[in-house]
Amino acid sequence: MASRRSRLIQRREAVGHTQESLAEALDVDRTTVGRWESGRGAPQPWMRPKLARALELSVDQLADLLAASPAAAKAVPPLSSVGEASLPVPDLRTERHNDLVMAVATDSAESAFFLRFASASNVDDTLLEQIDADIARLAGDYVSKPVSELFHDIGTLRRGVFDLLRGRQHPYQTSHLYLQAGRLCGLATHVALDLGQYTAAATHSRTAWRCAESAGHNGLRAWIRSVQSLIAYWQQDHRQAAELARAGLPYADSGTIAARLLSLEARATAALGDSASALRAVEAAEAARSTVAAVDLPGVFTFPEAKQWTYAGTALLALGARSHVNRAIEASSRAIDLYESAPRQEQSSGDLLAARLDLANAHLAHGDLDGVQEKLSVVLDAAPDRRTASISSRLRALSTRLAEPAYAGSPIVLSLRENVREACSRPALTNPPELPQ
Repeated sequence: MASRRSRLIQRREAVGHTQESLAEALDVDRTTVGRWESGRGAPQPWMRPKLARALELSVDQLADLLAASPAAAKAVPPLSSVGEASLPVPDLRTERHNDLVMAVATDSAESAFFLRFASASNVDDTLLEQIDADIARLAGDYVSKPVSELFHDIGTLRRGVFDLLRGRQHPYQTSHLYLQAGRLCGLATHVALDLGQYTAAATHSRTAWRCAESAGHNGLRAWIRSVQSLIAYWQQDHRQAAELARAGLPYADSGTIAARLLSLEARATAALGDSASALRAVEAAEAARSTVAAVDLPGVFTFPEAKQWTYAGTALLALGARSHVNRAIEASSRAIDLYESAPRQEQSSGDLLAARLDLANAHLAHGDLDGVQEKLSVVLDAAPDRRTASISSRLRALSTRLAEPAYAGSPIVLSLRENVREACSRPALTNPPELPQ
């Protein structure tokens, strides 16, 4: 029978390994391989599966190869020194049993390494809680603070979460990180949307959707559809805006998201001139509001009653009929009252400006120019960093209406047109030097 030295060397050479390359594959020193091949040492049990793979053998085949040990041969007395009856008779079953025991031990060693691998994580629950708290703070601040004060923190935290996802963590931690990444991508979507960067907003929203899918989180899925509906609406694709709002409803299983999606549908279908669908959606949103039980995340992730009245006012105003315009005045006025009576950190400056612009348009429809001037003055006096792309769009639309022949020659309208034109020429919410990517 060939010695272990010759059998190990023959197998190594048969698979094309030199001593150096085998040592490199096993991450050991070349002299270690030399000791194995000379019979002066043997691979440790935990090393044997790796050696078997390098030699293209099974663990059992490797055990058979290693069994041809020079040391074992010396332990057997020569025939000339003992009687035949006293010779030890090899028990092949015992040898095979020992091999199996060694294989099981090797498997156990591999399992121990796997357990250490599986237990390793680059995050812990405290870190996840801190990230949740940071997201809640940013989402809450987004309602009342200028975007320019928040975009850097949103981008930094978002990149940090994606960096963590590139590491290793427990499955439940990975799922939670995807949820956090999706929410931060949603905030980045809002930043781009408020800047009027609709292509960037759409890209962020698609990443957010992928994160929501990976997290398996229906609430985030529904919320992302609502933001995508907003993007389509401000790109004047009202049909797509309505479809995206409807697409989010199957995922709206808690909180205020159903009321948000229905309000978006109402606004989009009203812009399409579909009165029946718009009125149905307004009523459905009110019904959804009455069933809200679960608590949402704060800020932009929730849909307060004041915001719902803002959207209802916009939808009713778009329907045009005098009765609808009267209801729009009631809805927008209700929105302003609710926001102004709320804590300052919950007062959405954007929604307050939008509601006042809707009121200005409603008064214009009724020919009440004094009412137009009163509501519009608040909007024109607002700080430029409070004027998002949607507010600028509403202002330009009002300027176009004021230029209609029906108002020609009116001193008040001429003054209003000049004020609106001057406001639109001033820089509004400016692009930050580095948007979160």
